[in-house]
Amino acid sequence: MRPQTGSALHAIALSLVLSLAGLTAAKAQTNAASVIDTYADIAHAKYEDSLTTARALENAIDALLAKPSAETMDAAKEAWIAARVPYQQTEVYRFGNAIVDDWEGRVNAWPLDEGLIDYVDASYGSESDENSLYTANIIANPTIEINGRSVSVASITPEFLSESLHEAGDVEANVATGYHAIEFLLWGQDLNGTGPGAGDRPHTDFSLEQCTNGNCDRRREYLKSATELLVTDLTEMTQNWAADGAARKALELDPQASLAVILTGMGSLSYGELAGERMKLGLLLNDPEEEHDCFSDNTHNSHLYDVVGIQNVYLGTYRRTDGSLIEGPSVSDLLAARDAGLDTELQSKIAMTLDAMQIMAKRAETTEAYDQMIGEGNSEGNAVVQAAIDGLIDQTRSIERAIAALDLGTIELEGSDSLDDPEAVFE
Repeated sequence: MRPQTGSALHAIALSLVLSLAGLTAAKAQTNAASVIDTYADIAHAKYEDSLTTARALENAIDALLAKPSAETMDAAKEAWIAARVPYQQTEVYRFGNAIVDDWEGRVNAWPLDEGLIDYVDASYGSESDENSLYTANIIANPTIEINGRSVSVASITPEFLSESLHEAGDVEANVATGYHAIEFLLWGQDLNGTGPGAGDRPHTDFSLEQCTNGNCDRRREYLKSATELLVTDLTEMTQNWAADGAARKALELDPQASLAVILTGMGSLSYGELAGERMKLGLLLNDPEEEHDCFSDNTHNSHLYDVVGIQNVYLGTYRRTDGSLIEGPSVSDLLAARDAGLDTELQSKIAMTLDAMQIMAKRAETTEAYDQMIGEGNSEGNAVVQAAIDGLIDQTRSIERAIAALDLGTIELEGSDSLDDPEAVFE
């Protein structure tokens, strides 16, 4: 059974929203440099919280491997879901910060061809014209062929996963590391289509005494290595946003120009990435494979916390996992000084998008999962998802107006065929 942690997560989200409503009116003198300081402080806190929850996930996985049981398996799944909360709030730092963009694929790449990693159902198929490693099954095969060269996989180490297997053959779907590789190993495939239910991997897949589906020693090795690597990668990014970190220093070189980085992240995540590639594409295709956390049925929470991340960056405030609050001069303050009406409009539109995401998340926990909502013929579920997409598109239009009001020049936001040329999706 999938752990029922949704209510707790939604309480966290509601706490975040309520905290934003109570911002102090008397902030420090606001200029571009002070806004960048707040933005970087929040980034550091978010990645630090992501690291803390990844370490908790690592501890839960260690407990699972020490004593595989239904209880330790559920605890590891709960730790994975909890780890997604702070991490998804960091996605607004993508699309403008080169250091984040160059790194992000190591921890959150999707979708993945899971047959690269482990056993899959026959319905998955046996080959792909685009990917020679489609069913390589590293866990079952100590030797594989990459780019025509025989490669020994006698030991599944973090170094092998990151340096040799991840995106092997320059195929992006060969995702061997990060949250989604770990997710697949904990849940297994979701074979329910648009019916109820998530992945249901048995805990005995990690048992040496009661091994199911073979190669349990190597499956354990893969899960342990992937989790260690996630912690290592998050440690690196946390350091990049520390006081003397490279990501922070890059922004401090030209604070005014760096405001464009903030708005680029907000607009591109809102429009092309979230509204388009992660949501509208799946809705157009009615395809349950087109969801972000597809093995665990946690997609609604991932989408929700992306929007929370956009909101807290815009308002310059972040509620940490320990309950403490970081706040400071924000883009909202700068925009209010230029155009108070537009600032109010953008705050309102982000809040309305968040409301639509909350409705979607509540439905996912009480009525049907996200992959069911996007199913063909589900008019009510489709409408709930479309309302969230509409909110994202609407807030993006106000973000574009904010870019102009702040004199940030021409910024190219991420687009998506799903929104800009839907017919191309079916070609």
